[in-house]
Amino acid sequence: MNRLAQSSSPYLLQHANNPVDWYPWGLEALQKARDENKLIIVSIGYSACHWCHVMEHESFEDEQVAALMNEHFVCIKVDREERPDVDQIYMSAVQLMTNRGGWPLNCVCLPDQRPIYGGTYYPKHDWMNVLMSLADFYTNRPDEAVDYAVRLTEGVQQFESVDLVTEQPDYRPDDLHTIVKNWRKYLDATDGGTGRAPKFPMPNNWLFLMRYAYLFKDEGIASLTKLTLHKMAFGGIYDHIGGGFARYSVDGRWHVPHFEKMLYDNAQLIGLYAEAYVWNPDPLYKNTVAETIAFVQRELTAPNGGFYAALDADSEGVEGKFYTFTKAEVEAILGSDADLFCIYYNLTEDGNWEEEHTNVLFRKEQDEVLAGQLGMPVDALLVAIQEAKARVFKARSIRVRPGLDNKILASWNGLMLKGLAEAYRTFNEPSYLSLALDNAAFINQNLIDANYRLTRIFKTGGTVQPIAFLDDYANVIDGLIALYEVTFDIQWLELAAKLTDSAIAYYYDEAEGMFFYTAADDEQLIARKTEIMDGVISSSNSVMARNLKKLSLLFGNMQYETISAQLLRNVMPYMAKYGSSYANWALLLLEEIKGIYEVAVTGSNAEAMRREVEQTYVPNKIMLGGNQENLPLLQKRVSEQSRIFICKDKTCGLPAYTVQEALKQIEHS
Repeated sequence: MNRLAQSSSPYLLQHANNPVDWYPWGLEALQKARDENKLIIVSIGYSACHWCHVMEHESFEDEQVAALMNEHFVCIKVDREERPDVDQIYMSAVQLMTNRGGWPLNCVCLPDQRPIYGGTYYPKHDWMNVLMSLADFYTNRPDEAVDYAVRLTEGVQQFESVDLVTEQPDYRPDDLHTIVKNWRKYLDATDGGTGRAPKFPMPNNWLFLMRYAYLFKDEGIASLTKLTLHKMAFGGIYDHIGGGFARYSVDGRWHVPHFEKMLYDNAQLIGLYAEAYVWNPDPLYKNTVAETIAFVQRELTAPNGGFYAALDADSEGVEGKFYTFTKAEVEAILGSDADLFCIYYNLTEDGNWEEEHTNVLFRKEQDEVLAGQLGMPVDALLVAIQEAKARVFKARSIRVRPGLDNKILASWNGLMLKGLAEAYRTFNEPSYLSLALDNAAFINQNLIDANYRLTRIFKTGGTVQPIAFLDDYANVIDGLIALYEVTFDIQWLELAAKLTDSAIAYYYDEAEGMFFYTAADDEQLIARKTEIMDGVISSSNSVMARNLKKLSLLFGNMQYETISAQLLRNVMPYMAKYGSSYANWALLLLEEIKGIYEVAVTGSNAEAMRREVEQTYVPNKIMLGGNQENLPLLQKRVSEQSRIFICKDKTCGLPAYTVQEALKQIEHS
């Protein structure tokens, strides 16, 4: 076994038996490269990544390839989920070199870590040719290699950076309309989603577009949002038997997924569908939330209240084998009930994707339409399908399961905490709150130290570095704020504020007016980066900007408000061109333009009134209240009598004694 055997990362442990002399990222490997003047291979992936497994099997398990790598290079394996700071640098380099990125990510660097070459997946023959060419290049033309590294590293350092903007612009609705007008060109009016193939769920995109459609009464965007939510929940990207979403679909119809199931996708989609239900109470949304939470609780929840990172795409070495069925397999499970199940989920004898006779389950028709076509009552159809699903689920459960990545990541747990709080906010299901409270207690006890510094990774066994990044702070803070809003328990809000102060102290750069991704006292890499563009997860700077805005209102903290405003000013010039990459920033801009309602619910009946308020869609609000005067807005407003105070732009209306009165104040403001 190589040096990866001592790692805590499931991904690194997958490579511990490779003949490649792998090192984890760290001083030993970097010093060896300098001492021996060898190029470094930085190979980055994650445990649920299908093509990472393919490249390992083809190349890293091969003795001939390993001999070449060991002779000419110092070989470093990186789990992108443990060290996103390293991944961020070399992903930037590969995107600059090739205009594309992804995992596995393979970057070849000088002994001082500066990149000179990179790409993603390579077949064995191509990989060997690349390595031999690079070894020869560095041996015979080292000056050229250094010259290229200098230019590329400058590009990496400038990649995804913005200028400090000191003058406060006057934000107008037209700013949002321009963003959406340009964005609309990329939206698929037939199958939903953004672009064509592959298709990612992009929860932050649809959260913004849903709120924009509602607040500006844009029926076109509303229809596209509903179409997307419908198509994703009907598609093969959704696990119709066990609940939960895969990472993306390889086609443009949401049919065939890349089968890995990530905590971060499911966390955000729970929140998206929960909010969508208040906006448009479609039972499909409620069912999707319930089944996805059930999946997370069943398969990604640790006994200690933390949430695991991911399930692999592969089982028994085959992508999607756990989730797919031949028609014959379904017939063996369901007998005479198989025909209805196969019609409902579009299973065929020949198979509905590239693997012969194999089917990915997906839906085409609404229940009412299909029941009419089949000449049966809707209720009878639903009962039959639920019973069949339970039998197929039981049969599937004895299959060889996909591998579990049992890392517990602070950032993704923050996302899941928020998703659960949003689900409880909408559906008032006590089990959702119980899961959220267990998770918040886990985070507080295991990932936060006495100085309110976070640790990114919790894992039993192996060694874990006491390191955290801005996304850990941003998403945990966001989750804690959401938990406060549904419990009015001040401890969660106070914890969010203390973590925010730590983030400002160690990550904020006043001269640039942005947060760095790494802390001031972290290991210094070849670049100290800022994460600005929103992707499948919102960027850490955009999440911090929205956190700071909420906390500034809740605590009356001017520093928080000033930093939030500075962040938005800096990014605003970039938003109009490609809104999809600035969706969470656009949410903040939407709140700046439309304002944020501070809804304070006090008195002995505060919890019941809070629940009633939440049944009406008011997306641009924050909730606070309870029976204690523990926030500025609650001072002299708490009594036995239950009341609601609606405040906006530092002005509060008269107390309302019913929810209907309070909602009228919002409607007429």
